[in-house]
This record gives sequence, structure tokens and C-alpha cells, in this order.
Amino acid sequence: MIPHKRRLEIVKLLEEEGSAEVTHLAKLFKVTEVTIRKDLEILEGEGLITKEHGGAFLKLQPERVIVPIAQNVANGDKKAAIGRRAAAFVRPGDTIIIDAGTTTAELAKHLGKCAPLTVITTSLTVALTLAPHQGIDVHMTGGEFKAPTMSLTGSQAADFFNTLHVEKLFLSAMGLSFKTGLTYTGISDVVVKKAMLKCANRVYLLADSTKIEKQSFASLGDLNVIHTLITDKGIDPRHRDLLEKQKIEVVIAS
Repeated sequence: MIPHKRRLEIVKLLEEEGSAEVTHLAKLFKVTEVTIRKDLEILEGEGLITKEHGGAFLKLQPERVIVPIAQNVANGDKKAAIGRRAAAFVRPGDTIIIDAGTTTAELAKHLGKCAPLTVITTSLTVALTLAPHQGIDVHMTGGEFKAPTMSLTGSQAADFFNTLHVEKLFLSAMGLSFKTGLTYTGISDVVVKKAMLKCANRVYLLADSTKIEKQSFASLGDLNVIHTLITDKGIDPRHRDLLEKQKIEVVIAS
């Protein structure tokens, strides 16, 4: 990966996770820690991040925190289509979990006609999107607040799901790999998502085609934890065939 592209990917990762360690980034991008430190110095010089000992934080501007719905989201058209298609699987009277993520946030925009509905989420963006709709009860977990993703994470968020049972979980992912399964940038998020999986009858993964055969740092588990993948028409036919051979339903959003 060329240095400029790697630095863009580092910024994208920090937008998802908020912070990252040098050792984590070096493993993820398969470069030396010295190379990562140089990348972080450049990004800090551009005013995009703040370095700390052993890692870096995303440099948040106040307006980025005040406005919870991200602007200029990568692959925004694909994510909007996936969210719209996913809404067709929600029925009035359902109790569902909506994971934090830019694609799952798109799903929330299309649930106004699904009332009565009960939604459990770790995403402040999802909660605020659903707040104006009468008949939609929204429950948020506790936990550590992550400003870049406007979400809650950690063991307290995971514990919230211990006594719950829901019909459907709409899950997000940073990467979907046939070798390593579903992957994410942070271990704290994996703990929460594992707790979500345990209390859901059916799991829908919302992921655009660019996430397929992409790997991140922390693994949630094999692909067989999901029942349905909702993605876009850019999916490689070979990948679709492999998924369907694993008895994972593939739904294409248009």
C-alpha cells in the first residue's frame, strides 16, 4: 500500500475507533512501527490527529461532535441503498437491535412506518434518528462513549444484552473475510457484538461490497454467525457463491 493511501486508511480507522496504538496499526498495515510513527507525524502536522505516547487520537472538531450523522460518508450511495433494503425485513411489533455504524444508521432512516417497534441500540445517531417517530420505543445501553462513532462500547454496554431476547439483529462490520470472519477495529466493540449475537434469533449483516475480503484487527468469529448479508450489486459473483455455499442468504440492494 502506498504511504498516502495508508495514511488515509489510518484516518478512516480513527474515525471508526477514535484512537489506536502504534503496535496495532503496524500489524494491521503490515509495516514497521517506525513507518507508522512517521505516518502519524505527518497526519498530526496536517491537523487531522493528535499523537500520544504509543498511539494517536482523531482530532475532533466541535461541529463533528454536534452533528451526529456523518457527512461525506465513504460509499454513501451504497450504504443508503443497503439501509433502505434492510428496512423491508422489519415488521411492526418487532423487537430489534441496531448496531452502531454508518450503514446501520441508514436503516434507522426508513423505520418510521414500522411502528409499533422496539429498538435497542448502542448508537446515538440511531437513537436521535428514531426519536421523532411515535410508537418506536428506543433503548440505549450504558458504556464508554466513543465520540467519533457516536456510540457506546465496552463491558457495560455488553452486559445490557445479557437478559434480553430479540427477533432480529442488524449488525455492522469493518471487514468480512472468508479466512478470518467478521473483523473490527476495536476489541471493546467485539465484546458488545458477541453479546448482541447471543440474544438474537436472526442476524442480518449490513455491509457494502468493499468490506468483503477486507480484514481489520479484532475478530468476532466465523461468518456462520450471520444468517443474511445485505450488500450492493458490486459484490463479486465468486464471493456471493461462497457465501451461499455456507448457507448465508445474500440480498442485493439496488
